[in-house]
Amino acid sequence: MTPTAIAAPETSPAVSKRTLETTAASSTAGTFTLDLALGFAATVAMWAVGYLCMTAPGLVIGEALFAVTIAVLGAVAMVAGRLRPAAAAHVPGWRRGVRVGLVSATVNLLIVGSLFGGNSDLGTAAGWIAGLYAISVLVGAAGGALGAARSPIRTDVSPLGLFAAVAATAVFLLLITGGLVTGLEAGLAVPDWPNSFGHNMLLYPLSEMTGGIYYEHAHRLYGMLVGVTTLTFLVLAWRLDRRAAIRGTAVVVLAMVCVQGLLGGLRVTGTLTLSQDASDLAPNLTLAIVHGAFGQVIFATFCGLAVVTSGSWRSSIASANATAETDRFLASALPFCLIGQLVLGACYRHLQVHGEAGLVEHPLWALHSHIAFGVLVAALAIAVGVRSWGRHGDRPVLRRLGLALIAAIVLQLLLGTAALVAVFVRPGVEIPVWELLITSAHQATGALLLGLSTMLALWTRRLVQPLDHTRVSPA
Repeated sequence: MTPTAIAAPETSPAVSKRTLETTAASSTAGTFTLDLALGFAATVAMWAVGYLCMTAPGLVIGEALFAVTIAVLGAVAMVAGRLRPAAAAHVPGWRRGVRVGLVSATVNLLIVGSLFGGNSDLGTAAGWIAGLYAISVLVGAAGGALGAARSPIRTDVSPLGLFAAVAATAVFLLLITGGLVTGLEAGLAVPDWPNSFGHNMLLYPLSEMTGGIYYEHAHRLYGMLVGVTTLTFLVLAWRLDRRAAIRGTAVVVLAMVCVQGLLGGLRVTGTLTLSQDASDLAPNLTLAIVHGAFGQVIFATFCGLAVVTSGSWRSSIASANATAETDRFLASALPFCLIGQLVLGACYRHLQVHGEAGLVEHPLWALHSHIAFGVLVAALAIAVGVRSWGRHGDRPVLRRLGLALIAAIVLQLLLGTAALVAVFVRPGVEIPVWELLITSAHQATGALLLGLSTMLALWTRRLVQPLDHTRVSPA
């Protein structure tokens, strides 16, 4: 008997079995991660709806708000039921919807405490939590079953890439809520941290969240959501991605989120203390500026992670281009320039001083620097966008990002002009709603520009390679 004949029956079946088991385990993990990402996506969307409704309490609160948030969960569960990657072909749609509901309910424990308050008995708390899980599971199961009954959507989306995109969305909403806090000058509405008026932050009663207190406290809760999302991403990255750079970046971004939370707290108190006494507190404007700008960097980091963990990133093939070095340099420089511009904008917003008779003293050095540097950054952004859109017809992702960058920078210039006019024509101390909307939109669009530029820089370096002149044969 030959060695080949002896080896075949002893090793081949075992190797094949291990390969199949590894593939099945990987597929199961991928499907679970996909449903986990969708559960977090549902929660982020539910929080966005709830936040928007709570900014204008009235008839839209209560039953209407409850119905809308439940509808959001059901819609996302339907998506889970319809998404049918190869690994999930055997999983019933209702079961995937249940997963989405369970994840959403677990994350929503961050806010359910505010509904029953910190002074309620254990029975009341247990009832709220049990109801949260029961409703979430039932709605998830129904949505998943309805989705599975429709035509399936075949997709091989990267679960980790999807989760990174959800995390980036959560950070973006956190930036919006922070911008509203700054725009409403409500940054010190809650004087203590990490408590809120002596309450555990997660148990501060919803009934007491009025006016500026609501905006400040809701921003803190969004920070908790981002923290949980980032920690979950770290675990998934180490479980699903073997690249050292991705794992290392996941650790770094979690540290960044923790530092950002500390900066936000110290901006309010000035020191580590649980006191609510004004004599023990020293609010810090410098930390407010750093806090605002650093949040933008975290958002850009998650945008980058969403790119490099996507399925398209792994399957993409670079092509040589004669202008590659210039394209890559300009695209890489733009995010750093935008960060500088965002810092100047934060300086202008936070360093305004209210003088006598309600007059606002503007830090003109920050304003003039923001405007002058903004012209240069806008020119660079348009140049990068045009080059990406017009020179890479065979690369749809570069064309789309280039066009989006051009549209965003034009919108930002219009919003910046409108915000400047709104601030200078304000008749008194009270901030009009239309001014708040314009300035908040201007800040949010700045964040989008940073995210777009980060994604474009990464894709440009991935897809556009310089010509290797040493290997080019003469014509």
